[in-house]
Amino acid sequence: MSRPLRVAVIGAGPAGIYASDLLIKSDVEVLVDLYERMPAPFGLIRYGVAPDHPRIKGIVKSLHNVLDKEEIRLLGNINVGEDVTVDELREFYDAIVFSTGATGDRDLDIPGSELPEHHGAGEFVGFYDGNPDFKRGWDLTAEQVAVVGVGNVALDISRVLAKTADELHVTEIPDNVYEHLGKNAAREIHIFGRRGPAQAKFTPLELKELDHSPTIEVIVDPEDIDYDEASEQARRDSKSQDLVCQTLEGYAIREPKGAPHKLFIHFFESPVEIIGEDGHVVGFKTERTELTGDGDVRGTGKFTTWPVQAVYRAVGYRSDAVNDVPFDAQRAVIPNDGGHVLDPDSGEIIPGLYATGWIKRGPVGLIGNTKSDAKETTEMLLNDWKAGDLKPAEKPELDAVLEFLNSRDIAVTTWDGWHRLDAAERALGEAEGRERKKIVEWDDMVAHAGPQD
Repeated sequence: MSRPLRVAVIGAGPAGIYASDLLIKSDVEVLVDLYERMPAPFGLIRYGVAPDHPRIKGIVKSLHNVLDKEEIRLLGNINVGEDVTVDELREFYDAIVFSTGATGDRDLDIPGSELPEHHGAGEFVGFYDGNPDFKRGWDLTAEQVAVVGVGNVALDISRVLAKTADELHVTEIPDNVYEHLGKNAAREIHIFGRRGPAQAKFTPLELKELDHSPTIEVIVDPEDIDYDEASEQARRDSKSQDLVCQTLEGYAIREPKGAPHKLFIHFFESPVEIIGEDGHVVGFKTERTELTGDGDVRGTGKFTTWPVQAVYRAVGYRSDAVNDVPFDAQRAVIPNDGGHVLDPDSGEIIPGLYATGWIKRGPVGLIGNTKSDAKETTEMLLNDWKAGDLKPAEKPELDAVLEFLNSRDIAVTTWDGWHRLDAAERALGEAEGRERKKIVEWDDMVAHAGPQD
């Protein structure tokens, strides 16, 4: 076929952007339309990472370099599956890649989970990152807080809860977040992990930086530093895991530094119940566990109730289904064979549909995993195109899909529009001596990034 391969990538976070980049760098001529439900691109990088992460700027720069390429067209403020159907898009594209990520929270299925002060980490992240899908206010009256989970998201939300509002004001947080954090009463944050230090999912730098704030004292009980044979092997197999253990050991043996906010990291404590009184959280009950020799743990029958007034679960994100696309509700992924979307009943490949990123494999791994995911998926897609296994689009012309979207009266946001929104946020930040201040309201973002009169 003499024309370029036309691909729609659904989701403009890192997974979708990496897939787009690999497609246009291939030995096939490809033109990509990158769809995004939000008015702005970058997905988890914009709305899922704590604002005090300076290294994220480098990732955004690399994503910018991809989206600056003329073979990729950003089409934002479009909810695929609702504003337009997947079948409608197939009229304009030879292939569709789903990279819709994960923003929901997995459940913590213990008694008391229904209490109002029990929150998913994603909800809180959405609040402090200015995601327009989430509420603008947050109850921060709890003086003692439990955080369940021993991954980087648990560290992020714990650090935000433990820092002062003024420490975070230098970042891009919007005014409503700064105002609420200024009323934060938290003085003790308790992070709980069911297993030991060698099974923690922290990255070494994240864990080490946790203690950089002068307002935060990280505390680890020396009794929680314990390893079995499998744990020792895990340290030998992974330099990163060994560094995590070394950092935790350092926290356990050092002298107190006297910071006002105490951040406790507890291991070998398995969640049992969120304790309520008069409809509100008053405690968090755990069972002490012990290692079994293979890196797993068993309960000891010893229980502790920790006085807390709020509980945050950081036990994993959860992807949402896209209308009319197969979805494994138990695993919260699109069924796939490493790239092709599969019919859940027959197990057969659905031609022309692909998945990459967290919607493909679940919310695990770092940026490197996302890149390898994209490579696997795009190679399958390109091989299918070369083999003639894809049904050619009926209307592959670039303007055809734009005419269709205009007929739906969708205020499409674009890459040029993102530059306008970016400039507006930078101007707001500059007025306060900051690099950027996020614009939060959906309509305000569309006003900058959407169609111009």
